[in-house]
Amino acid sequence: MSAGLDIDLTVDAPAWTDAVSDAENVVLRAAQAAYSDAGDGEDAELSLVLADDRRVRDLNREWRGKDSPTNVLSFPTDDPGAPGRARHLGDVILALETVLGEARSFGKPVDHHLAHLTVHGVLHLLGFDHQSPDEATDMERLEVRILDGLGVSDPYVSEHGMRH
Repeated sequence: MSAGLDIDLTVDAPAWTDAVSDAENVVLRAAQAAYSDAGDGEDAELSLVLADDRRVRDLNREWRGKDSPTNVLSFPTDDPGAPGRARHLGDVILALETVLGEARSFGKPVDHHLAHLTVHGVLHLLGFDHQSPDEATDMERLEVRILDGLGVSDPYVSEHGMRH
């Protein structure tokens, strides 16, 4: 990784490597791009996990009280770092079956959807949110800009050119 961000990647569900060509590189590039664009430039680290729906459902139930899988979970930390040690931003966990199903239903390339969700998750670690309409608009604009730099088209525009 380039200076500034160290990424610990775990492939918890080996089916990712069959389902998405170069899945590991897709998420590493997307996370780095998000941090390069929206991070504070200080040394940082984060954990990325390519998991399955069952694992994400368990985490979602335990930490958010929602007994269902979701596409991506972000768990930011309050770690300020220490002298000589990078700040740990948190963890981003992606759910295989949900990501594949959404990409199919949205008519988007799976690697593009995976990149989008990785960027989205990393932005949450950096303090961005979408609870209010203004926050959502700001976060979407940032995602679109980062994804454009990765060669990924605007995920909020449908195949008919309409924003959704």
